[in-house]
Amino acid sequence: MSTPETPRLVATDLDGTLVHSDTTVSPFTRATVLAIQEAGAVFVMVTARPPRWLHDLSYLVGEHGVAIVANGAILYDVARRRPIRTRLIDPAVALEVAEAIRAAVPDVEFAIERPDRYGQEPHYVNRWPRPDDTLVAAIDELLAEPAAKLLVRHDVLHSDELLAKVAPIVGERVAASHSGGDGLVEIAASGVSKAAMLADFAAEQGISAAETIAFGDSVNDLPMLSWAGTSYGVGNAHPEVLAVVDHVCPTNDEDGVATVLAGLFDL
Repeated sequence: MSTPETPRLVATDLDGTLVHSDTTVSPFTRATVLAIQEAGAVFVMVTARPPRWLHDLSYLVGEHGVAIVANGAILYDVARRRPIRTRLIDPAVALEVAEAIRAAVPDVEFAIERPDRYGQEPHYVNRWPRPDDTLVAAIDELLAEPAAKLLVRHDVLHSDELLAKVAPIVGERVAASHSGGDGLVEIAASGVSKAAMLADFAAEQGISAAETIAFGDSVNDLPMLSWAGTSYGVGNAHPEVLAVVDHVCPTNDEDGVATVLAGLFDL
């Protein structure tokens, strides 16, 4: 499908896509996102981030007030800091999956994201400072309640390699993907994806897939990019993304998303 002149819905991943590698949002991107919303477009962030990592970007959220987080497991009210809709992993299923992964790949460590709390095993290696209220416990205690995501960390394997090992183990019981190359696989409930929650959000806005443009960079973005009428991969995207998108734009550090949007909306 050819690029629409003025898409009604703009959906974008954050890290590696809209956000610079140093985790900042450039003034140009910020101004562009606000301008397209002023022009009437619906803009929504669709990210693997947990809810607490959206608060610093609340200025980008439009009148609808929400973001799609945890790879589509949570529709999140950013201003009120509460989930609106969740699709969580059943604890029994999650524990069964975790035990199967550990049996096949013994040197993994696990963490979990609940809608309101983060938890991890004692030896899980964090890439970011962990919250003060982190639940540090064995996997059975971590999965005593439904989780939005089960995180599988390996200190040596690339995420592609780890996903290749994990996916056959979990099968259709859950949805496994990754959002980068640092040895992390992210597991959600079966049927959960960025695309599934985005499709629901779009329908509630009265917007079709054909009227949507989506931007992404990694494997977890593939369902969303396939669903949208028009898809863009940033220049730094995973090869699987670059192979399927309609268009390729400049990298995240070159403000590729904002550059495309500025052109489409004649800013």
